[in-house]
Amino acid sequence: MKTNLLDFDLDGLAAFCLQLGEKRFRAVQLFRWIHQRGAADFSAMSDLAKSLRDKLDGCAVVASLPVVSEHVSADGTVKWLFDVGGGNAVETVFIPEDDRGTLCVSSQAGCAVGCRFCSTGHQGFSRNLSTAEILAQLWHAEHALRRRLGTDTRVISNVVMMGMGEPLQNYAALVPALRAMLDDHGYGLSRRRVTVSTSGVVPMMDRLAQDCPVALAVSLHAPNDALRDHLVPLNRKYPLAELLDACTRYLAHAPRDFITLEYCMLDGVNDSPAHARELVDMVSSRQGAGFRCKFNLIPFNPFPASGLHRSPDRVVQAFAQILVDAGIVTTVRKTRGDDIDAACGQLAGEVMDRTNAVDRMARQRTIPLKPVH
Repeated sequence: MKTNLLDFDLDGLAAFCLQLGEKRFRAVQLFRWIHQRGAADFSAMSDLAKSLRDKLDGCAVVASLPVVSEHVSADGTVKWLFDVGGGNAVETVFIPEDDRGTLCVSSQAGCAVGCRFCSTGHQGFSRNLSTAEILAQLWHAEHALRRRLGTDTRVISNVVMMGMGEPLQNYAALVPALRAMLDDHGYGLSRRRVTVSTSGVVPMMDRLAQDCPVALAVSLHAPNDALRDHLVPLNRKYPLAELLDACTRYLAHAPRDFITLEYCMLDGVNDSPAHARELVDMVSSRQGAGFRCKFNLIPFNPFPASGLHRSPDRVVQAFAQILVDAGIVTTVRKTRGDDIDAACGQLAGEVMDRTNAVDRMARQRTIPLKPVH
C-alpha cells in the first residue's frame, strides 16, 4: 500500500524522504507543494528531481477524503461531509467572517465522551481519525475555497479542533496535524489562531502544553461537579478542581494569556443567575493562582434526542451581564450555518457506533437535571 503523505508533519516527511535516500531540503520542497500549493500530482512538482518524482510515484500518494456532500448556508458557511470508510463520515465547517476565515475540523468518527447537549455524542464512537484524515479536511477546504474564490492567497486563517470528537483522546494523530498547520512551509498558521477544544482530558492537556502549545478552549458548561457530571460525563474522572488546575498550568505555555471556557446555555438547566454567580466565585477564587479565562456563551442548537432546549436570549444576556459586571470577559457566540445544521453542537456525520450510545444516552435522559435557583 502506498504511503499517504498527508500523514506527516515536516519532520515525519523528512524521515520518509531519508528512507528514499533524499535530503531534508527535498522534504521541504515536497511539503510546500502539498500544503501551500495543494498539489497531489508528483509530475507537476517541477523543482523536484525527476528521480525523486519517479520514486514517489511508486510508493506514495497525496490522498484527500472523498466528499459525500457539500452544503453552503445563506450566511456563507460551508459544510462538507467526508467519507472516512467503514460506514463512517465526518463533517467539517468553514465559517467566513470579515476579519478571518475559520475551519472547524473533526478529530474522530463520533465521540466517546457523550455530552448531553452534543449531537455527535448521541451517535456514539467508531474510531480515531488518522493524521492524514485530520489534515485532509484542511487541505481540501483551503484549496477548494481558493479555486472557488480565484485566489492564490490563504483563505483559512484560523483552525478550531471543535468538530466531531474529543481531540485529546486522539493525541498521537492530533499533534502531527497541528504541527503541519503551524509550519511556515505548510499552512503557516499562528499558534494563537489554532485552537484545541477539550472536554477536560487533564493528562493530555499537560502533554499538549509541552509538545505543541496552541490556544485552548475547555468545554465547561456547568459551575459545579454535580451538574457537570450529568452534562459532561468525563467530569466524573477529571472533576472541576483538577480541570481548572490543569488550565492554570497550561497558561504558562499557552500563546494566549487566557483559556476560553465554553458554556452551552441550556434552558432551565445551567442558565440561572445562581449558576452565573457560582462561575464568578469559581473564577475569582483562582485568580490569585494565575488563572485567567474568557467565557464564550453558546446558544444551544436543539436536536430531538437531547430532550433539552435553548435558553431565551434575554436569559443569556442577563447571565452574561453578571459575568461582565464581575470583570470577566464574556462573549455570546453568534450562531452560523443553522440552515445546514453546521452550528455548534450540530455536527453529526455518519457513525458506525461501537459504544451502544443510543441506549446509554437514553438512560442519561431519564436522569433529571435539577436546576439551581
